[in-house]
Amino acid sequence: MQDSRAGRKDIHPIGKKNPKPAFHPAVRAGDFIFVSGQVAKDADGNMIAGTIEEETRGTIEAIRRILAEEGATLSDVVRVTTYLGDARDFGRYNRVFAEHFKDAVLARTTVEARAVIDTKIEMDAIAYKPRG
Repeated sequence: MQDSRAGRKDIHPIGKKNPKPAFHPAVRAGDFIFVSGQVAKDADGNMIAGTIEEETRGTIEAIRRILAEEGATLSDVVRVTTYLGDARDFGRYNRVFAEHFKDAVLARTTVEARAVIDTKIEMDAIAYKPRG
């Protein structure tokens, strides 16, 4: 049975599909951009390991690069979910987050969760960026 969503013109993938497991860095659905969970990686896809501050900056930069592919910026973000490996890092992560989302009007959730890879933080985001 064919998935009827695959041919929808109002939904399309953003970025290179990850083969294992199969997912895209983001998906545009109408005026919304849904960014998959991102970790601290440079523009070449290399992991950035360091302090929670360094990994937070790298993770937000990864989200920024994905959004830029659709002409969106961090100011278009309306929802963020953050997964911290250690809840004690919240204050340090939160200071860096505030640097990048100074005047943001967004909903946010932060939870403690062990990542499936060696990273201190993972974030996903939803941006609202009308086409045109």
